[in-house]
Amino acid sequence: MPQHWQQLLEFLVRFGENRLARRCRDAERLLKENGAIHNIFNSPESPRSWQFDPIPVIFGSTEWSQLERGLLQRAELLNAVLRDLYGPRTLIRDGLLPADLVFAHRHFLPACDGQMQQDFPLSFYTPNLAKGGDGQYWVLADATLPSLGAGYALESRLIMSRSFPQLFEPFQVHRLAMYFLALRTHLSRLSPQQEREPSIVLLTPGPDHPSFFEHAYLASYLGFPLVQGGDLVVRDDRVWLKSVDGLRQVDVILRRVVDELCDPLELRGDSWCGIPGLLEAVRCGQVAVANPIGCQVLENPALMAFLPGICQHLRDEELLLPSVATWWCGQPYECNYVLDHLDELIIRPIYPLPGLPPSKPGQLSAAQRQQWRQIILDKPQLFVGQQLVELATFPTYEKDAIVARPGITTFYLSAQDSQYVMMPGGLTRVHEDDSSLLANNNGGLIKDTWVLTQERDKQVNLWLQARPNQLLKPVFMPLPSRCAENLFWAGRYAERTEQTARLVRSILTKLYEVNEFRDPDDRQSLDHLLRALTEVTLTTPGFIGEGADKLLADPRGELHSLVCEDQRIGSLRASLVSLGQAAYAVRDLLPEDGWRIVDQLRQNWRPRVTKAQIGSGKMVSNVNQLIVQLAALSGLTNENMSRETAWMMLYIGRRLERALTLIALLQATLVPCQRDSSEAQIREAVLSTCNSLMVFRRRYRSFMQLSLILELLIFDEYYPRSLAYQLRQLRKHIARLPHKKLGPHARSDQQLIDEALDELRHTTHKKLAVRTEGEDEYPLLRSFLASQQQRLDLLSHTLMQLYFSPSVPLQQLRQVPQEERS
Repeated sequence: MPQHWQQLLEFLVRFGENRLARRCRDAERLLKENGAIHNIFNSPESPRSWQFDPIPVIFGSTEWSQLERGLLQRAELLNAVLRDLYGPRTLIRDGLLPADLVFAHRHFLPACDGQMQQDFPLSFYTPNLAKGGDGQYWVLADATLPSLGAGYALESRLIMSRSFPQLFEPFQVHRLAMYFLALRTHLSRLSPQQEREPSIVLLTPGPDHPSFFEHAYLASYLGFPLVQGGDLVVRDDRVWLKSVDGLRQVDVILRRVVDELCDPLELRGDSWCGIPGLLEAVRCGQVAVANPIGCQVLENPALMAFLPGICQHLRDEELLLPSVATWWCGQPYECNYVLDHLDELIIRPIYPLPGLPPSKPGQLSAAQRQQWRQIILDKPQLFVGQQLVELATFPTYEKDAIVARPGITTFYLSAQDSQYVMMPGGLTRVHEDDSSLLANNNGGLIKDTWVLTQERDKQVNLWLQARPNQLLKPVFMPLPSRCAENLFWAGRYAERTEQTARLVRSILTKLYEVNEFRDPDDRQSLDHLLRALTEVTLTTPGFIGEGADKLLADPRGELHSLVCEDQRIGSLRASLVSLGQAAYAVRDLLPEDGWRIVDQLRQNWRPRVTKAQIGSGKMVSNVNQLIVQLAALSGLTNENMSRETAWMMLYIGRRLERALTLIALLQATLVPCQRDSSEAQIREAVLSTCNSLMVFRRRYRSFMQLSLILELLIFDEYYPRSLAYQLRQLRKHIARLPHKKLGPHARSDQQLIDEALDELRHTTHKKLAVRTEGEDEYPLLRSFLASQQQRLDLLSHTLMQLYFSPSVPLQQLRQVPQEERS
């Protein structure tokens, strides 16, 4: 056993199982709090794809230098292959590569022909390696767009340093920052122009992608805006970022979108995450893409069978690191060999194909073997057979014990100047079943991977370093339109969820009083509040449509649905899920504790009550807990975000939603004239829902007079719950938004809010509380609220047009009919 492994195991024995268990729990807690390594966001019930093991994999300096030489050679070789396949294709002409092997691969893109002529078109390379039982290393896969990106390795190192700092003390471990500095430097040098600081963005498929956490984490660490395809547009053969303050040219795109989805204009037309015209912009030399579009042809596992010959041909040397034994079924002899050994080999397609049966050597039934035989014979050029490697094991902490588990390690290389550099570390994945580990790229535990050095690494970071007597200026990254939109809706959904919860709490309290005291006035006021809930949440028919009388007689089922169903638009749970989705897309712009609150609510706020228990104290307690946490989120974002455009978008969304929700509540409760003694109870419930009951009592010391309620909830410019306050805050912060680059209609948002404020100034609370004898509503109050609602709905559309959806002509906005809020 190498000395460093012996040293590690001795340290773990001294450390003790109990302390190790605590460190493991600390690591899991940090992963959860950071939202790291999630599965797809829209499937919160599904387990996390990965779990963390606190015992690292360690490479000594001698072993590492051998691996490094082999992988640097392989990166240079694959770079040469990429240049040839999209250039002269001499490897095919000279018989070193079969034509069918290349042209049958989905990621060989003729549209990219001739675009790989620079010295190092392959910017990044990510191989998966396994150590055999005999100590030999084997390359299992070559990736140019890895599912486990470098951000995961960085997060694993951070988790280790925070949860288990004592483990670093006996070892000199290489730092990872130098690799990321080289990566960022390389991206800067890819820029078509070098006269100014290049504009670099990281392109992600979006929050639904399983690796979105890594995309956001890496973008934040490197200091690049995180964008989706819809954030970018091609004009005049240049790529532009649609930001809140206008279009900004993009020089370099670090992409996490697969090749065929990058440009729906020339590649797959059904791609929703690509940029139409991107390939033409690349051809014109106006933008650089890393890795280049088309490079995923190198991920073809069939290439492995031919790399030794290609290496000898191109470099006149042996391949230092062998690939796992691979047979391409596009050749008759190799195909027959695979068919004869189906139960001994791992069968893989040369690119991902849906609907294939599992391939686990030694575990196939006769029917599965026959199924695989038929699949391969139908299209043999699409499949390879690979040898099952006996994997070496690593010490792993599992179920409160240290056990040996087989593992695979992912390494990361980046081009730099005229060579490649390798991250002094990586990410190791272990699993109790080595065949599952080899056959699938998910599951198991992840481990930090260390490389030892004889000397202490010098401190390196990616932050700007000031020279003597130099004053660094702050750098404000542009806010992409998509981020602005998600922040705007995160603010709206946070407010919508809180106000819905407050109204539900008032109804649950009234429902308890009805069941307890059987007072007819309580019953009537409860019915009015239930109808208001349907109108405020736009969940018709509910308590106001056909069959409403039956629901009003026993509202528990409908209330349970409006609280707990996450698929029902307008429900409390659905609004909470929408808040989580919007916040997750911009989690790198939110305070850490703010995101943790959202994540905990999204995952954990699921009231475990039946329909029969809906009026119980347990349900009220759940709603109270939700309100408190949402109030904490509001405080965190308000007190911990810089007053930049991101905060303003979040704040504007919250103020706009509060105004619209207040208007909807007043329309449903105070506009109708109640001709029974329940009127005072309804007004009191409205004040309670608006968290204003104590303020009203302290200020007016009066009965529930309508004009005084309107004075507080509509006209008080200094009361944070009033409509006037929302309008003034909207006017203040909308005026601060960038308008100069948005064209002649740029200030239409300010015009709308000025009109709403002007209407407010020209009326009084006493006028709105007037009605004539016999009328069943307050007509002036209804028309005033309807007018305010119309302007605010139009304001929402205008903001979306100006800052989120520049493809729609602004002139069309005033022709847009008022739509229901969803």
